[in-house]
Amino acid sequence: MKHGIIVQHGHNPELRSDFVRSDITAIIGFVPPADWPEGYSKGDFIEVVLSREAELWAHPLVDSFDDASKQGVRNYFVNGGISLHIFALCIESIDDLCSTVDLETTMTPLLERLREEEDISILTLPAAAYFPISFMKGNQVISDAENLYSFLLLHCREMNNRFLIIDPPMGLHGEYLQNWVKRFRTNNQNTSSYGALYYPWLWERDKVFPPSAAMAGVFVRVDLEHRPIGIHWPPANVHIRGVTHLDIELNWSEASELAEAHINPFVIQPGQGINVFGARTLSFDPAFQFINSRRILNLVVEQIRRDNLWAVFETHNPHLWNVLEREIRYRLDKFWSAGLLTIGNTGKKYEVTCGSENNPPAVRDAGYVNVEVLLQPVGATEMILIDLSIGSNT
Repeated sequence: MKHGIIVQHGHNPELRSDFVRSDITAIIGFVPPADWPEGYSKGDFIEVVLSREAELWAHPLVDSFDDASKQGVRNYFVNGGISLHIFALCIESIDDLCSTVDLETTMTPLLERLREEEDISILTLPAAAYFPISFMKGNQVISDAENLYSFLLLHCREMNNRFLIIDPPMGLHGEYLQNWVKRFRTNNQNTSSYGALYYPWLWERDKVFPPSAAMAGVFVRVDLEHRPIGIHWPPANVHIRGVTHLDIELNWSEASELAEAHINPFVIQPGQGINVFGARTLSFDPAFQFINSRRILNLVVEQIRRDNLWAVFETHNPHLWNVLEREIRYRLDKFWSAGLLTIGNTGKKYEVTCGSENNPPAVRDAGYVNVEVLLQPVGATEMILIDLSIGSNT
């Protein structure tokens, strides 16, 4: 299989070279056989790296990208995005993305590429919002995109510093939408904190589109407006650009009901235009119900992992434990200074443990180091324990 065409059209200077990036997005789209480039087969993909919208239209394979993804590129940059990977995955039909077995086979090459590109922190799939839906008894709905979303939520958890923005299926509203979201959250309880959903769809004059790519741009804009690291600011109560009206206009009562159901709504505010109202993940867990808390923890875990990979090759002894504690405390002090952490119920900013109590002989013999970090991200309601095994596969 081909591993894709990778074209670097532009370069953005590192805005925060000392920290893991949280401002790079990927849009994943799909190519039917009629639009496959010559020599491509199922599972192959195209990748283009963009720093502005015009670069996509200048690309020789632009016609292979689906319309939803191309509109998503515009929405992303209009709303403040700065760096974007757009992927076009060759599929024979939507059926390739519905069953677990076919999905894994089709997605594996692209997933391997996404694992290589560690600084991608936001994923969107605007084209998946157009996948068919089926109405069942009891006002229940099944979307053909569900397995794909679940698959990518697992991937986000694996990657630490990655978050999935999901779109509501096209034409789904009211009780049907709330029932679908509730069932999806229930079926993905272990990974649902790595995703969020926005409603309704958006219009720009005579074009209607799902909101995920626009929201990815908002995530980046909010981040960059509050440097050095802005993910502690929730992507809410901010204006959506490039939108003339909403597919469904919501009053404040309806918007509040949706937010309580973990569906982040858009509302029209007099004198301000169309704003995002709500910044909740899909999680039932109170510790991870807010997007900024989840993304702070994502960044902290990934930063500690990258900072300390060197430890795998060192002699496993008390000196190493002391060095690791010191290095991790230094990094956490920077996060504290940047406003990402708050005082926990212990009265401390955070706690770090790396010693004989969490590194027994069996762990040392296995060749990895256990570190425990107890902290409270801004927006979280309680202290969260990070149990990090440096050098292991977990």
